[in-house]
Formats: sequence, C-alpha cells, structure tokens
Amino acid sequence: MSHLDKLTPKNIVKELDKYIISQDKAKRTVAIALRNRWRRLRVRGELQQEIVPNNIILIGPTGVGKTEIARRIANLTKAPFVKVEASKFTEVGYVGRDVEAMVRELMDVAVNDVRYEMSLKVEKKALHNAKEKVLDLLVPPPKPDKNAIDTDEGSQERQDRYERTRKKIRQKLERGELKERELEVRLDQQRSPQIEILTNMGLDNIDFNMGEFFSSLFPVKGQSQTKKMKVPEAIGYLASVEQNRLVKNEEVIAEAKNRVENNGILFIDEIDKIATSDKKPGIDVSRSGVQRDLLPIVEGSNVPTKYGMINTRHILFIAAGAFNTAKPSDLIPELQGRFPLREELKSLSKEDFIKILLYPKNSLIKQYTAIFKAEKTLLEFDDEAVEEIADFATKANNKMEDIGARRLHTIMTTLLDEYLFNMPEKEYKLVKITRQLVQDKLDKIIEDEDLAKYIL
Repeated sequence: MSHLDKLTPKNIVKELDKYIISQDKAKRTVAIALRNRWRRLRVRGELQQEIVPNNIILIGPTGVGKTEIARRIANLTKAPFVKVEASKFTEVGYVGRDVEAMVRELMDVAVNDVRYEMSLKVEKKALHNAKEKVLDLLVPPPKPDKNAIDTDEGSQERQDRYERTRKKIRQKLERGELKERELEVRLDQQRSPQIEILTNMGLDNIDFNMGEFFSSLFPVKGQSQTKKMKVPEAIGYLASVEQNRLVKNEEVIAEAKNRVENNGILFIDEIDKIATSDKKPGIDVSRSGVQRDLLPIVEGSNVPTKYGMINTRHILFIAAGAFNTAKPSDLIPELQGRFPLREELKSLSKEDFIKILLYPKNSLIKQYTAIFKAEKTLLEFDDEAVEEIADFATKANNKMEDIGARRLHTIMTTLLDEYLFNMPEKEYKLVKITRQLVQDKLDKIIEDEDLAKYIL
C-alpha cells in the first residue's frame, strides 16, 4: 500500500488536526477534495479525463488557518504547491505579472522537487562513480609502451601491479588518509546554450543566461579547464557532476509535468481583492480583467512554460479571502461556477487560542521553549498563564482588526521581549510564566487603545 492509499478523508483530517485547531468543516471539505483526486486516477477509460476537481473558496478573516490548510494538504500528498496573491496579478496589457505566471511557478517547483528526489535515488551510485574517478586520477591506468615489444606476460604483470596499487590507494581513501592530497580535476563545462522565446511572458520567466550562452559559443582562449582540489572536495564535486549526468532531464520534466497536471495545487489568496461590484464607483478596471484571465486557467487550458505546455484542467485550485467588503457573488458568474465548494472559517475563540498555544506540533509555546533551550534556559508556562494569554489575544482581536492566530505572535513577543533581549548576558536557569506576569506585561497595553494598536 502506497503513501497516498492511506490518505483517506478521515486520516487527512487527523493529520490536519496536528497543526490546525478548529475549522472542522473546512478540513472535511478539503479532505474529500483531496481523496477525490486519488479516486479519479483509478477510474479507467475516457471518464478519467472528464472528472474535474471541485475547486474550493475558503472564506474567513486572516490568521484562522486558510493558508495552513492548503499548505499542509500539499505536504501530505507531496504534491506541487504554490501560494499566490490575486492582488499581485494584473490584466494582460497592464504592467505587472499575468495570471499564467502561477502555473509556470508551479512547474518550476515540481521540476526542482523531482530533480531532488531523483538525485537522492542515484546518490550512492554517483558517489561510487566519483570515487572511481578520483582513483583514476590518483592511480592512472597503465598505458602500453609503444617503443617496447609487449608480451602477454609483461602486459599482465603491469596490469596486476596496477590492480594491487589501486587496491592499496582505495583502502587509504576509504580510511580517510588522503584528505590532504591535491588533485587536478577537469571542470564539467558541457552546457548547451538555451534560448526560449515565449509570448505573454515577463523576462523573469525566460530561462536564459547571456553570459553562459556566449561563453559556450565562443570559449575564451586559454580559459582554465581544470582546478586543483583536495580529495574530499574532488569527490564532492565529481559526485554532483555524476548526479547531474545520471538524472535525465527529460525524465525529470516528464514526471514534473505529470505531477503538476494531476496533483498540482494552486492556492490563490486574497481573491476578494479582485472581486468587484458595479455599484462601487472608481473601480480598478484591471480587477475584472484579472478574473477574466483567471477563468480559462481554472476551467482548463494549455499554459506555455519553458518546459512545454501544461494543461491546467485537473489542477486543484483553492481560493481564499476575507470578503469583508466584497462578497463571493461579486466575482464574475463564470468564475463563481468554477469554485463550487465554499467554506466559511470561523473567527477563533478564547478556547481555540488555548488549544493553538498548547496542542499543535509546531505550537508557539513549543517554538519559544526550543528558542530558550538554545540559550540553556528552561521556559515554562502555567496553565493559568496560557489561559490569560489566550484571553488577551481574544480581547485584542475584538478591539482591533481580527488577525486570528497571528495575534499570538505579537503578544508572545511582547511578553518575552525582556528575556529574549537579555539572554545570554543575563543567565536565566528557569523562566516561569505565570498569570500575574502576563497581566503585569500586557494589562496597560490592552487597556490603552492607542498603545494596543501600536504594540499589539
């Protein structure tokens, strides 16, 4: 049974619970959407191509877990994942990035991931080959003597002597006795020049290095092709060259393309910023243009990248936005239809904040405990102190903008500021955070509205 076979909706939610508190309905929705992708790939025949993912819009204030849900499901499936902000894109014809850039970025991520995975698979073989090449440099193979009349017996004797010497040097190499030995290594300069001209793309998307291109066309006369290296450095360099040689670029691109087209996840944040209403005067005309440009990509179209055309029909799109001023119904109808699932994430309560501080695998308390441990200081929080921190976070979110769990970061930084600044000059063996300490540090700030806005 593969890793993905075990990712049932219940198991996905269970994994998400380790990092994200509350938001059970949203977790359930994305878990089903994720499993449906696995199910589609097991459908045989033409019907497989007809099953398209149910794209999702997550609605809720910042800091309640929208991005974290998308990021964690991408990690679970090891799927190519890119987070973009809709407000950063502009309509084709305006200065800025066009929406197709997100697909190109997703493909770049997938290529890097696949190349890394394939490099790990050939790591042992590459290291073995590198050591063999180093041995060839340390003990060059015997060359036949053109001036001498060679006999089979003499040739065999030379070969046996060479094998014995090579074996001794190999043993020394394995024992690390040749670390200081210097070698002259020929540098790998086999790079074919690349020029890619793709329409509707910014210069940042063209895979082209002018210096490398001309140096490969017109090598500088007398340019050094070798470099002196110590044995460990030579092994490392030659191993990386071997890894690049053993990992076939065509296979990397083919696998990356397959992952993007069948498992890719594009998370479009701040989609509410491009929603428009005809009733509002002075609308930025490019917003509705971005929606129109986004529509064919979400529906399914071929996007040109430096690795070839990528079909977006089966990429899962997860959009998110606070929708404070705009509503999902302010998006153009065609785009609304391409996001059939909508889930509203609720604001975090005091009880949620307590759980966020204590239970996730990467909770803030665990993070700060590790930071203090680096300074050889033990950091402890009373249960009452945790409750008080959660209470202050709730009050701050109610009095000011609701920024969700991000409020905990500002509160914890304010609370621990003195200790973080004084360490390590001032040695703390134990720092115990109590309710009284939390109140002393934060009471005045939360009561003074102007101060609270400035600090928290």
